[in-house]
Amino acid sequence: MKHNMITEPATTATRKLTKPAVYFLILLLSYYLGYLSALIKNPSYDHPTTTKVNTPPQAADVDHYQFQTQCAEPIPPELVRQTILTRIFNGSSPYNGFPQPHIEPFLRQKRIKGWGSTGLVFKNLIQKVKPKTIIEVGTFLGASAIHMAELTSQLGLQTQILCLDDFRGWPGLPGQFRDIKMINGDTMLLYQFMQNVVHVNATENIIFLPFSTGSTLERLCEWGVLADLIEVDAGHDFHSAWSDINRAYKLLRPGGVIFGHDYFTVADNRGVRRAVNMFARVNGLRVKADGQHWVLDSF
Repeated sequence: MKHNMITEPATTATRKLTKPAVYFLILLLSYYLGYLSALIKNPSYDHPTTTKVNTPPQAADVDHYQFQTQCAEPIPPELVRQTILTRIFNGSSPYNGFPQPHIEPFLRQKRIKGWGSTGLVFKNLIQKVKPKTIIEVGTFLGASAIHMAELTSQLGLQTQILCLDDFRGWPGLPGQFRDIKMINGDTMLLYQFMQNVVHVNATENIIFLPFSTGSTLERLCEWGVLADLIEVDAGHDFHSAWSDINRAYKLLRPGGVIFGHDYFTVADNRGVRRAVNMFARVNGLRVKADGQHWVLDSF
């Protein structure tokens, strides 16, 4: 009797321990059978392994920092204008014979409009750098280009200003600027810009490259067309600004300055400001603010 009283509790405890183990084995077997069924129904089923890991953000983002076009040897500043005319306009000035009779009725004598186009930053940087070549990325109607042409003229500088813009504007432009006509889907933005340059007699100082900023910056790099002063004020979303800044910086001569507008906007770190700060951080540069403008000196 004593022997039975001792062994009965042990047997009961063993049963209590065995039941969970059985349930676990049944569950494990069910999972395994389900897994085999998935493999049979879908042979391409990709089961995870310990070797399939997420790429660290630093490695995944490396492509965003690669703008690898190799720039040609810089051409002398006095050859910049003729290089542009030869490569883009078959050697003649696009202002010749402007405006054509079919365009003239749609133009105003002067329609110079911009945002922050006459800020002190222009005068400050032109006096500091005394540029022989200026590249403007994003031009619209040419307000800042014309202002820079006036400033360089006042200093007695022979400066060539290259304006990069596709002159297409943006969706909704004709509704926002009703005096800039759209004919057969083509805005008169380029022609009004040209009219503004003609009106202030700056055709010898301001030349335009009417293509996308990205492709044009790449070509200037390949042609060896560099600048002492570069203004970036085209697309204001992060990706556009990031691309323009990276490509434009490669065209900056030693001792030059790159700058742009819209550093302080409601977009903050979702637009231009984020692109500028990231570029400065990656390249070990310091951002200087001048009103609504940002400024980065070259190495």
